[in-house]
Amino acid sequence: MNYVVVDLEWNQAMSSKSSVFNKLPIHLSGEIIEIGAVKLREDMSPGEEYTIDVKPVYFRRMHYKVKKITGFDKERLAHGIAFADALEQLRRWCGEDVTFITWGNDDQRIMEQNIIIHDLDWDWIAGWVNLQLIYNLQTGGDKNQKSLASAMEHFEIEQTRIAHDALGDAYNTALVASKLDMDEGLRQYPDAARILASRMPNHRPAAAEGPDALENSCFDGYESKAAAFADSRISCLSCPCCGGETKAQKWINQGDQRYMNLYTCPEHGQYLVRAKFRKCREDNTWIASKLVYEADEGMLDFYKAKSTQSRRRGRGHTRRKNRPASKQ
Repeated sequence: MNYVVVDLEWNQAMSSKSSVFNKLPIHLSGEIIEIGAVKLREDMSPGEEYTIDVKPVYFRRMHYKVKKITGFDKERLAHGIAFADALEQLRRWCGEDVTFITWGNDDQRIMEQNIIIHDLDWDWIAGWVNLQLIYNLQTGGDKNQKSLASAMEHFEIEQTRIAHDALGDAYNTALVASKLDMDEGLRQYPDAARILASRMPNHRPAAAEGPDALENSCFDGYESKAAAFADSRISCLSCPCCGGETKAQKWINQGDQRYMNLYTCPEHGQYLVRAKFRKCREDNTWIASKLVYEADEGMLDFYKAKSTQSRRRGRGHTRRKNRPASKQ
């Protein structure tokens, strides 16, 4: 088995209302613009490296936030190669029977979406491993997401590569892997989600009674709530059980800067996602918290009721708007 740490950088649609975004045959959360990969040696230490820039064909205009984080500009994008060619080069470099190791599930979801939209083969990928789960297993964590930077700090790994660079992040992820007991981690991996879920706190104040969140993450720096919902980290969900893609319904406004949505995994059922927003006083930007729950019957009923209320308000507003003016 060949283990290759992979990290991707991708561009996003300028808006969820973008004509290109809405005309695509599948939901494309992001279009890959850079691939970084590091082979792991038998002792799980970082080995040979690979990186390549990819020229987008759908989201060709750089999203301002992606540009700010990655440093990519249109000049650099112009020198990238087609995704099909980049993937074939990666395949030849990786060799046969390859398992990809990533930090989190986002890279798998984005890679699979890009492969599907370009109608390419992915049978050569033997599997995916979310190293974040193994890290949490072996450091006493639970299912809450941990950043790569926090894992490096835990192991006192010096930051020598540029962050938000595909090769740099792949290399740093490989360094974290080298500090873990990967043989034991891979053995436990099929049960990792269940084990970590069992570690979630069971006691809370009475005012906060309710089910535990399977995932709890926070993102900041949004100019508006619309910008937050355009971010795939907020609007998309990988199944907490299998890491596969889920299908969303629609966001329902609960009031008090809270929203909820239902996501369905064909194999593992439905999940309720809540997004909570608050304003940052320092720079007037929005902070978004994303919580993921396994949807029980009460949550499904609550979502259905709120969704029905939303539709009724919309119909009433339309009738009032179109009502002819009364005669004086």
